[in-house]
Amino acid sequence: MSRYARITDNIDWGLITTALAIIFIGLLCLYSSSRGTSMTIFYKQLMWIAIGMLVMIVVFVVDYRVLLRSAWPLYILMVFGLVLVLIVGREISGARRWISLGPLGIQPSELAKLIVIIWLAYWGEQKKHIQGYGIRELMLPAFFIFIPVGLILVEPDLGTAGIVTLISCTLMLLLGIKRSTFVGLLIVFISAMPFIWFSLKEYQRLRILTFLDPSRDPLGSGYHALQSKIAVGSGGLLGKGFLEGTQTQLRFLPEHHTDFIFSVVAEEWGFAGSALLLLLYVALVTKITQIGFKAKDRFGTMICFGVAAFFTLHIFINIAMAIGIFPVVGVPLPFISYGGSFMLINWICIGLVLNIAWRRFMF
Repeated sequence: MSRYARITDNIDWGLITTALAIIFIGLLCLYSSSRGTSMTIFYKQLMWIAIGMLVMIVVFVVDYRVLLRSAWPLYILMVFGLVLVLIVGREISGARRWISLGPLGIQPSELAKLIVIIWLAYWGEQKKHIQGYGIRELMLPAFFIFIPVGLILVEPDLGTAGIVTLISCTLMLLLGIKRSTFVGLLIVFISAMPFIWFSLKEYQRLRILTFLDPSRDPLGSGYHALQSKIAVGSGGLLGKGFLEGTQTQLRFLPEHHTDFIFSVVAEEWGFAGSALLLLLYVALVTKITQIGFKAKDRFGTMICFGVAAFFTLHIFINIAMAIGIFPVVGVPLPFISYGGSFMLINWICIGLVLNIAWRRFMF
């Protein structure tokens, strides 16, 4: 067998094909939501997809185990980026989340999601001799996770901070927490709920209250959720057709290219199109999880599980927002929502998983 055949035969083409199928659906929806206005968003998304695929190839080629030596430098880079965005970041709607690089904007908090996965996988690899983590063992990783979460909350970006926290909790549970420790932490979290509530900004509390009763502010904070549910419900079984979604085309649906792009899918392609997209997502996460179980080392396993959690949380929260069963917290839909930094991270995640899968056969 030639070296080329040895390389290509062991690539998980199913994972790549699934990601590309999801991207194709996303491009159709983005084209529809951009039609009649500026197509800049659509063309920028194409550019980021191309850049992301090139970066994925680089990530795939370089042995993922070099990240064991790079975990701390990456962590420091992450913290530096999160601090820098608070100082020189571009302010949009009262939040500093983007660093301008010429015509492009980079969102350090998106990169933080991936780096936290890598750092926790590294920590788990270093502590793999421990059977069941207690409070003492969890204090160090909790401290180092609190730093990026705190900086992201200052931006403020509640959705991203929540995603980072949930990914971290998922990985800690998978690494193995003592039952007594888990129960104790759960009690502490429940007890802290009043403090968390009053520490939220006014608009964040209003979003939660409006989620519980959208009619309390139908033209204000409840407008997004109400219009999204109208779009989803009006799609019916087969949808209104490509470019025929009234909520989208008449611009009733806000943030239709980012947070509420699933509503575009549901309105124009109906339940059938939405179900197809969900099946593709299930296939993607299932494949990543299977690769994690078969990884050669604990480090690779934890990266795969972290990536699976990353995709699962984004998919669940975004779709839950669109159908009105979760507060609007600004969480994008993987490979579908417009956003350069997020698309780049999506492809890096795929590159890492492909790398881990491929090296089971190469070494």
